[in-house]
Amino acid sequence: MGERLQELIDRYEELTRQLMDPDLLADGRRYEQVARAQAELRPIVEHIRAGERLDRELADARQLAQEADDPELKALAQEEVERLTKAREAWELELRKLLIPKDPNDERNVLVEIRAGAGGEEAALFAADLLRMYTRYAERQGWRVELMSSTPTELGGFKEVIVQLSGRGAYSQLKFESGVHRVQRVPITESGGRIHTSTATVAVLPEAEEVDVVIDPQDLRIDIFRASGHGGQSVNTTDSAVRITHLPTGLVVTCQDERSQLKNKEKALRVLRARLLDRARREQAAQLAESRRSQVGTGERSERIRTYNFPQGRVTDHRFGLTLYKLEAVLDGELDELIEAARAAEQERLLQEVQV
Repeated sequence: MGERLQELIDRYEELTRQLMDPDLLADGRRYEQVARAQAELRPIVEHIRAGERLDRELADARQLAQEADDPELKALAQEEVERLTKAREAWELELRKLLIPKDPNDERNVLVEIRAGAGGEEAALFAADLLRMYTRYAERQGWRVELMSSTPTELGGFKEVIVQLSGRGAYSQLKFESGVHRVQRVPITESGGRIHTSTATVAVLPEAEEVDVVIDPQDLRIDIFRASGHGGQSVNTTDSAVRITHLPTGLVVTCQDERSQLKNKEKALRVLRARLLDRARREQAAQLAESRRSQVGTGERSERIRTYNFPQGRVTDHRFGLTLYKLEAVLDGELDELIEAARAAEQERLLQEVQV
């Protein structure tokens, strides 16, 4: 057995002993931490022990195949060696999957930020299409959808829109959607029937709890103003819109969709916390990425990840070369194939890094 696998077993057994300590029961929070750590290790340790049993069976079968005098028995033993060898290969692959580090944010809710890119009004309309796509996907999952902030345009598009999707595993399913999305179609504003290419950027941020990101109130500048609608006209008769500037980083969040100043402030703080957490995560990831520039699907916002081609009715994900000819279904929230392909590509990348 490898040194790393033995260390995992030793750690699991130590945690198991700690759980039997009466003193630990008196500290509820600490007990919960130890129990969670032990539960995370249990399937790995059980799999390691299953591999030990498999190795013993394989060794016995090989010995029998070498020493048996009876040709029929020898042939049966050789068949058993082949079966167990394949089982051993499958066991090792599953072990590598189990050893892939878990993303601590996978179970979190997400904030999806969509911004119109190149293409003017057509890009804003495409941003609205993407908002509907993610909203429909969330509804299919049974998640709660909450509009956090939006800057609409006169034709029904969005210069920027932020929505929170709340449901178990939301981040694990949507985290690979971050990047530049491209649309190719004839805009409604185009009289000549020419196909235009426009873009919108998507950022998927795990929702941050207050304990994750501690914000010093002295680091905030909060401006209150009257909410405005299309063309800048006033839509509220009271000063309810809120703009929060985080002075150390320069991050600015504006929320004006609620009529209540308090609700707009609360939403703005939730968005700010998520952006600060994402900023910290990306800084850490940038350091790690120095040694692995060729990774697949990094989720960097500058990366063009997908094209939605209306004339051909296709969607192409450029990260792993997947093309689906069901554009309408995808825009109606049928994202499962694309999401599973992204997760599979990421798992394959991570498997290359796992040392058993």
